[in-house]
Amino acid sequence: MSSSDHSPLDCLLPGDCLEILPTLPEKSVDLIFADPPYNLQLNQELWRPNMTKVDAVDDEWDKFSSFASYDDFTRQWLSACRRLLKDDGTLWVIGSYHNIYRVGAILMDLGFWILNDVLWIKTNPMPNFRGVRFTNAHETLLWAKKSEKARYTFNYHQMKQINGGKQMRSDWKIPICSGAERIRLNGEKAHSTQKPEALLERVILSSSRPGALVLDPFFGSGTTGAVAKRLGRHWIGIERDPAYVRVAQARLERVQPQVVSESPVTRRSLPRIGFSQIMSAGLLHFGTPLYFRADPLLAAIIQPDGRLCYQGHEGSIHQIGRFIEGGPCNGWEHWYYHDREQDTLLPIDALRQRLRLSQSSVPAIESADRPDQAG
Repeated sequence: MSSSDHSPLDCLLPGDCLEILPTLPEKSVDLIFADPPYNLQLNQELWRPNMTKVDAVDDEWDKFSSFASYDDFTRQWLSACRRLLKDDGTLWVIGSYHNIYRVGAILMDLGFWILNDVLWIKTNPMPNFRGVRFTNAHETLLWAKKSEKARYTFNYHQMKQINGGKQMRSDWKIPICSGAERIRLNGEKAHSTQKPEALLERVILSSSRPGALVLDPFFGSGTTGAVAKRLGRHWIGIERDPAYVRVAQARLERVQPQVVSESPVTRRSLPRIGFSQIMSAGLLHFGTPLYFRADPLLAAIIQPDGRLCYQGHEGSIHQIGRFIEGGPCNGWEHWYYHDREQDTLLPIDALRQRLRLSQSSVPAIESADRPDQAG
């Protein structure tokens, strides 16, 4: 493909991003989300205490011969992305402690100006089975503009609305991609590091407007494109693995865009989910305990009408939360339920996200409600 005055829109470009990025027109992209190889340096297999093998990230695309080799690769794709980014555009990069500090240093060396480092706090992380370190329960996103004085898009009020009227913080509590959202082929994960749509939804809604062009140079299973298409943004994905290309193409064909006006997408434009709908969908039941702030000592019981009963007091998830908190409370964020499959406490908002996803997007190519330990 040769360079032109206009970028291709809404398409997946198969191939290596280092070869394809230079063929795209300069200053044509509004937002870039990059989920590059983390260079995890896994030198041995991981096993659980019950002697079952952990499905860790051991793909060839994540292996580099040295830190110098990884740094050179990072510098090349970031430089190419910088050329494509509009002067008022921004770039997001996600990573772990294995690579994000190296990526951040190179970002700054290339002239980018970091706006935030955002923590994606996983409510259901993979445990450290060897018990030799803390559980890795978060990943880091770096959000950067092209230069210190560059203008950029940040939909502050929209993020505040999504966050229940409160200023959104830089710690995002979102479950890892699991259950029905996790794409599987023949019972196996289609991609080892598939990111949850809720994470990309927040990235795209916060830093772009309807009609903007979003680029993902490491497209994988197509999460960025699926969310961008659903939210009324144009998108370009680059992916070199033919198997991932097939998964992403099939996934994107099934996504139906929402009707998006010139006004920003807000929580109000997404399917409204009430607590009673969670019960109607069979995700929670009468008699099930919920735990305020995941504290087993602060348990309330779900009543048949969807209200909670706590120490003789009955009310909605928000009312009982306000009673315990002694002030305003968004019950979706503060009440936790016990997920039997993963044997952990998860916020009930994860169930709302799951139900909203089923109403606003499309089913995966092949899915199974099985516990997932990948990041």
